[in-house]
Amino acid sequence: MESQTTKPPLPPPPFSSLPVDENQKATEFRVFSISKPHMLAFHLAWLSLFSCFFSTFSIPPLLPIIRADLNLTDADIGHAGIASFVGSIFSRLAMGPACDLLGPRIASATLSLLTAPIILATSLVSSPQSFILIRFLIGFSLANFVANQFWMSSMFSTNVVGLANGVAAGWANMGAGVTQLVMPFLYNIVIKYFNIIPFTAWRVIFIVPATFQAITAMMVLVYGQDLPTGNYKKCHTQYTKQTQKENFFGILFRGLRNYRGWILALTYGYCFGAELTTDNVIAQYFYDRFDVDLQLAGTIAASFGMANLFSRPIGGVISDKMGKRFGMRGRLWGLWVVQTVAGLLCVLLGRINSLWGSIVVMCGFSVFVQAASGLTFGVVPFVSQRSLGVISGMTGSGGTVGAVVTQLLLFSGSKFSKQNSISLMGMMMIVCTLPITLIYFPQWGGMLCGPSFDPEKAIEDYHLLE
Repeated sequence: MESQTTKPPLPPPPFSSLPVDENQKATEFRVFSISKPHMLAFHLAWLSLFSCFFSTFSIPPLLPIIRADLNLTDADIGHAGIASFVGSIFSRLAMGPACDLLGPRIASATLSLLTAPIILATSLVSSPQSFILIRFLIGFSLANFVANQFWMSSMFSTNVVGLANGVAAGWANMGAGVTQLVMPFLYNIVIKYFNIIPFTAWRVIFIVPATFQAITAMMVLVYGQDLPTGNYKKCHTQYTKQTQKENFFGILFRGLRNYRGWILALTYGYCFGAELTTDNVIAQYFYDRFDVDLQLAGTIAASFGMANLFSRPIGGVISDKMGKRFGMRGRLWGLWVVQTVAGLLCVLLGRINSLWGSIVVMCGFSVFVQAASGLTFGVVPFVSQRSLGVISGMTGSGGTVGAVVTQLLLFSGSKFSKQNSISLMGMMMIVCTLPITLIYFPQWGGMLCGPSFDPEKAIEDYHLLE
């Protein structure tokens, strides 16, 4: 069993209607509540990240039109897809220490406000090179995922942190699916009712994602709160006092020394990374392979992303339930099983030759791959308390590194057909899930062995995680 206190939860403080633990973190998760500070932070976190996913993936559903306007080759499109992920690798890694030093509210809102004008600048691209550059810069906004998960881990106790992380990230990831529906719809509206030519219409509608992202960032700044006890500048907890004494690189290197973070980064690279890659190629895949129109291809692709409404939260629930029943070993086994099944379904997706068969398998794949992401971040909060932001950043960066590697190896150029590339991506998922067996916590154990029988060693090793 995990180290969860057997004491009854404390009564809620005056500023919260939720029961809390000794650290003032909520021990219940009430999704339809906007209670301050816990549930309000949850809604601000997922909505802000939703806008970032909406912005980042607003381009793929319009690629057939943009491709014709800018004379893009398949290589250009592949390089742009890679660029969109590369942009978020280092920003995600930097976002972890930024959250440790400044708090998730300031870190998240600042990044969103800085990238909103870049999204608007998409309407000005005129060449393949500028298109690739814009996708690279927009990708920085996905680093807000780290702030999202850090914020939830700071607000919710261990018994519900998997659920909170899963729902916050899952609902946010729906932005990648919603934009597949909304952007083609807006494109058709602008052409039909404003008589704007197609090559101008796609440029005009980028006002929408840019404005949306800026508004949500301002909401986070005005209404958000970093910790249950207050904002970082006003909070005098032991954690923030210790953190504020350290510099950026000290916090970063402590987290980088924890091997568990590296394994979770690899694992996340082939659940969330596979999801990002699929978001980038799935609309064009159905458009080209099954000869469906732009709107239908967008609708099919949207069903993949919008499964996050329930699939990633399910992963968080499974992690919490397995943790309650079997401790950390249950969380790790749950992650391995779910992600392996996702890999098998991905292999099958590339082998199906019928439209409806592909849609059914794609839906099953989306549920399992997104649930695996939720299960991954059901483990992350237990790896390190002192460098929680760094571990979250490492894991989040792993997701985009996995997407970059997969896009570069399998979806850039004509070496493989898209259906073969999808199947190969599934094989990579299965292989890269195996290192989960190497994760071991002295006080909780790992997948293949129980906790340490040397209490002094377990306590000493665990102190390094704090």
